[in-house]
Amino acid sequence: MDRNRKILDTAAELFYEKGFHGTSVDELGSRAGLSGPAIYRHFSGKDEILATLFGEAMDELIGATEPVLDDADLDLQRMIRHHALFAARHRHLVNVSQREDRSLVDPWRKAINRRRKQYVQGWEAAVARAIPAASPAEVSVATQSCLGMIFSIAYWPTKVTRTAGLADHMVRMASEGLDAFRKS
Repeated sequence: MDRNRKILDTAAELFYEKGFHGTSVDELGSRAGLSGPAIYRHFSGKDEILATLFGEAMDELIGATEPVLDDADLDLQRMIRHHALFAARHRHLVNVSQREDRSLVDPWRKAINRRRKQYVQGWEAAVARAIPAASPAEVSVATQSCLGMIFSIAYWPTKVTRTAGLADHMVRMASEGLDAFRKS
């Protein structure tokens, strides 16, 4: 594993455990197998590390909102499955991104906020394709409902996140929730 990856993975763990402000660069370096000052050879500081973690997550999540399948329902189910697997695999990072959003500073805050908007727009486009009769307000509610349910995994007990077929359960629950908009 390269040093940048080790630093980022360690930072995600520490930010989850102690929070962004509760984690020192020295502690991060020590846990990553480096001296604290050695961190600065790889990143300008904790702010850049936090922004890099958020940016990597956004890269993967935004990429998954791009349409892949011709069938809008199947494509939305694919997105839900991808996001459920991402949230289960990276639950500490999802938790950190929700709790430590306020710790981002400019210029990273502006860039991440732009990307989050792009991400939600990708979801809204997928939901609108799958539920063409939904109003824009219903599309927004459906989108936020799906995202809220999926990313709530970050706060679930670890034992529950290891449930066999978790992604299948999440896809079914989200799909059935979206069916409510189809029936109204």
